[in-house]
Amino acid sequence: MSDLQDLARRFGAVYTGAITDVLDDHGRLDQTLPPGLTPLKPGMRLTGPAWPIEGRPRARIDYDASIRKILEMLGAVPAHHVAVYQCNDRSAAHLGELSVTSLQARGCAGAVIDGGCRDIAYILERDFPVFCCYTTPQDCVPRWELTGYEVPISIGGVRISPGDYVVADRDGIVVIPADIRDQVLAEAEALVTTESEVRTAVMDG
Repeated sequence: MSDLQDLARRFGAVYTGAITDVLDDHGRLDQTLPPGLTPLKPGMRLTGPAWPIEGRPRARIDYDASIRKILEMLGAVPAHHVAVYQCNDRSAAHLGELSVTSLQARGCAGAVIDGGCRDIAYILERDFPVFCCYTTPQDCVPRWELTGYEVPISIGGVRISPGDYVVADRDGIVVIPADIRDQVLAEAEALVTTESEVRTAVMDG
């Protein structure tokens, strides 16, 4: 098992509430993404290092040039990472069947999209974890320009840099800064263990 797979296993065993409590103790009070980012299906979870992507609306962009840039970006996402999109757009779908096929082939852990999705039936069939703001059939390729990737972005006031760690579950999405990732993980694991012991004690009277 690789180090990233082991991290994913460990972060997958804790929950976002515990991680947020630990971040609060470290004075990192604003690490939770906006509640409008929701899973395509209840129960979806994802964990992994952030691989940030950014774009903007651009009317009548050249279709071939646009899709070439998007395909190049999709081919660069590392295995076990989470593609995190700041789309700066609320009109188009920035992830669909083609994107998911490419990301899954590369071993991507999932996607968080401050924007839209389409081809939902296909994505659910592939069991690919996606958190997004909305769904629409309208394709982004002729309407949206990819401006950069593997660069810092901001979503809802939360700064997300390459390598920051993302954990998403039914409660929401939290971003752990890379410089305190391991400490936050160890403290969250200890907190979950303590809470489980207290819960058991309370149930036993």
